[in-house]
Amino acid sequence: MTLTIEARGLTKRFGKKTALDGLSLEVESGQVVAVLGPNGAGKTTFVRSVSTLIRPEEGELKVCGYDVRREAESVRRVIGLAGQYAAVDQALSGRENLVLVARLFGQSAKQAKANAEAVLELFGLVEAADRLVRTYSGGMRRKLDLGASLVSQPRLLILDEPTTGLDPRSRLDLWDAIEALVERGTDVLLTTQYLDEADRLARNIVIIDQGRTVASGTPAELKRRIGGKILEVHVRDRAHIPLVAQALTREGVAAPEIDESTRRISVGADDGAAQWLIDGLTAVRDSGAVLADIAVREPSLDEVFLALTGQKTSSAESVGAATLETA
Repeated sequence: MTLTIEARGLTKRFGKKTALDGLSLEVESGQVVAVLGPNGAGKTTFVRSVSTLIRPEEGELKVCGYDVRREAESVRRVIGLAGQYAAVDQALSGRENLVLVARLFGQSAKQAKANAEAVLELFGLVEAADRLVRTYSGGMRRKLDLGASLVSQPRLLILDEPTTGLDPRSRLDLWDAIEALVERGTDVLLTTQYLDEADRLARNIVIIDQGRTVASGTPAELKRRIGGKILEVHVRDRAHIPLVAQALTREGVAAPEIDESTRRISVGADDGAAQWLIDGLTAVRDSGAVLADIAVREPSLDEVFLALTGQKTSSAESVGAATLETA
């Protein structure tokens, strides 16, 4: 097994606040790994440590086999970093931005132009390449920023909440671009608060909270951790919500969760509770409520996240809302 990132007992403090508290995790090569956590969990602190921007007080951290403390310059040569907001020069064209970054990495003029052209082609920015970046949409600027982190042809691409503030269409376009990078063999470390983003892009997920790793595994493995099925009922009339909630209340089963805004009632059952689900469906039918929809499904990553951290994530909020982490 080849490890792209190997962290052992990382500790980082900012004054009295402990941002990383003995964090340990491993990232295998050849995949996208998503690091999830609530605000202040330590995600950005971890990313800054991996990218050599800060130095943990304790623990060991290796990136592509290089020790971050002793071989920081070597680490910087093998990584690319795209932060939460596009860091591109709006007074230059898209092509000029890419060539400038490539030249700063020590590439020859010929090599820099060739790599810039390849990145423009990869992200569908060829037609806009010679326009000033100030005329680009937010999604185009994010693509250009992502492209700028690739002109050095890094072994590991670090994406720190790359779709923060983007509209749904731009998010989908950026997801497509990231998937294209993975197909070409780029390793990706992704931090995000959007669970649908992690579910689509990541092969493995690491959930951290209060500076520690609390769970890791594939999306399917994490969903199995809380087990069982979810019975979800939508009613047409909000007045019928209490009827359905009462019908789904049973001894030994968690109380139904109610979302008034969507007129949804949901309740979970352990694996093997097939008879309970049948009884629940029968009780809902006999309650007299008029239903809009009813479904039995697997737990979502949002529910896994809530169960493990006790907090909801930004996937439950508006897509365009920007979220900042203080740690």
